[in-house]
Amino acid sequence: MRITPRKAALSGLALVGVVSLLAGCAAAPKAESTTAAKTKFLPCMVSDSGGFDDKSFNQLGLEGLQAAAKSIGASYKKAESNADTDYAPNIDSMVAANCNLIITVGFNLAAASLAAAKAHPDIQFAIIDDGADANFDGKVDEPNIKPILFDTAQAAFLAGYASASYSKSGTVGTFGGMQFPTVTIFMDGFADGVAQFNKDKSKSVKVVGWDVTSQKGSFTGGFAANDTAKSTAQNLIDQGADVIFPVGGPIFQSAGAAITDSKKDIALLGADADVFNTFPLYDKLYLTSVLKGIDPATQAVVKASVKQAKGTFDNVAYVGNLKNDGVGVAPFHAFKSKVDSGLQGELDKLKADIISGKLTVKSYLSGS
Repeated sequence: MRITPRKAALSGLALVGVVSLLAGCAAAPKAESTTAAKTKFLPCMVSDSGGFDDKSFNQLGLEGLQAAAKSIGASYKKAESNADTDYAPNIDSMVAANCNLIITVGFNLAAASLAAAKAHPDIQFAIIDDGADANFDGKVDEPNIKPILFDTAQAAFLAGYASASYSKSGTVGTFGGMQFPTVTIFMDGFADGVAQFNKDKSKSVKVVGWDVTSQKGSFTGGFAANDTAKSTAQNLIDQGADVIFPVGGPIFQSAGAAITDSKKDIALLGADADVFNTFPLYDKLYLTSVLKGIDPATQAVVKASVKQAKGTFDNVAYVGNLKNDGVGVAPFHAFKSKVDSGLQGELDKLKADIISGKLTVKSYLSGS
């Protein structure tokens, strides 16, 4: 169990959240809403700074909110954050709009979300990708906030195995946006999947950009598709990686640009959404994507919340995994004919072994 590095990362996460909360003095962007609804229950959402059109994390959350609102005959409201200073004001705008459930998207909103939940005990809150546990005691800090979490290490394990199988250079790479547990859980699983392939096949495929043991690697310092993300991807290309796995919202777009500019035969992996569908510009590069079921999880939480009587809010964390289809791996799409003919069968067997408990994938959510 990787205890020390993980605790250090969690402490850093708490500090960033507090800074974001204290900085939250900017004017909030205008909240948007749908037309008239059949029920008075009003679910709402506040995005991270990546915005709702990030083709990944925030977009999946919004799509889940929209689908749930349609299903229950409700209107909804949303507020998009352009910077961390928008988090607290945006949540306040949702409180002022009389929202019954406020879902915040991402661990960066943890401090602002917990503060709002404490200040407004009659409003239900949920937060995606954070345990709402600033004290790190294994308990949700406020009774009216529900964590929505995903053990993506399990799915990333399968993607790492597939990447090692596909690699011709014997080197694959990964990098992240910021070094938080919800990012490194992908990178850990990816590296562990490569290690499993090496063990099963007596190979020695190398991972660059992340070291599982030391918990050190390459990060862009944010979640924007920019020159920093592109140069970070280029660094992995320069080290010989022919499969690259960026973890952090739209930073995969910069990796796609770096691969295209290199004119080399390099495959790209997506995170959270199936980027083959959400961002088809680089459809010929995508080996697969590690899927996080943000959309269905959001729908489930909204639908459950509308049915709960006042004072009976269920704040037990939702944890998506392979068993409940909360995480998964996208099809190979354009790479179907390029991967080994027996690879899909091997992945199916590994998935079954993970679900049954025969094979354990380590993560901070699995407790191993």
